[in-house]
Amino acid sequence: MNKIKLLKEDIYKGNLILINKEHKLKKKINKDSLEEYNEKYPNILLDKNANKYLQFILNEIKAQDKIIPVSGFRTNEEQKKIYEDSIKENGILFTKKFVAKPCSSEHEASLAIDLGIKKDVIDFIRPSFPHEGVCNDFRKLAVKYGFIERYTKDKECITNISEEEWHFRFVGIPHSEIINKYHFCLEEYIEYLKNNKINYKNYEIYYLPYKDNLVINLENIENISGNNIDGFIITKKNVEK
Repeated sequence: MNKIKLLKEDIYKGNLILINKEHKLKKKINKDSLEEYNEKYPNILLDKNANKYLQFILNEIKAQDKIIPVSGFRTNEEQKKIYEDSIKENGILFTKKFVAKPCSSEHEASLAIDLGIKKDVIDFIRPSFPHEGVCNDFRKLAVKYGFIERYTKDKECITNISEEEWHFRFVGIPHSEIINKYHFCLEEYIEYLKNNKINYKNYEIYYLPYKDNLVINLENIENISGNNIDGFIITKKNVEK
């Protein structure tokens, strides 16, 4: 029987790690897991799996030349510079609303992408990505392929980040659909799973707290992700009899 031992360090990696000012990124990203957004934007990197689905979405809506990447993976040093430069240029209040401190940004985990509608001038901190036209086409399809709009206006009191219509986070399937269906933000979803098992379509999703010598059976397991706090989110695909 195929089994795996989960280590404490595994808590800090996976598509569902929660990264915010309370739960900082603890594990450095292996750059071998990254790839270029495409040949036009070789300096914008993203997790390989996330980029695969991102490119599929853009191809489906024929938006490769209408939607452009503004910011993908950032090193800790890059995030620090962006934060400090924003304070100098925009002030501390603005920066706290729209720029995460180093180790608190999803960009450092390679799972977030900032997108903008193509125009002559793009605001790096707040690119335009309106809730209409091709941008809305992207939003609708993104949910089906693992992405969520991470920071919405109605969840600002939980995320402590102002609405960012341009910032999309890869969490994988079926989590993006569940988060969208129940109108969770990622913080709420991670907390909900601690006390509730979810059955969605042919998936079973549940939380497993970390403990020493934790071994699990991999039969029908679709994905295992740490939550970056204290345990794991297990995604199991139920096999139809």
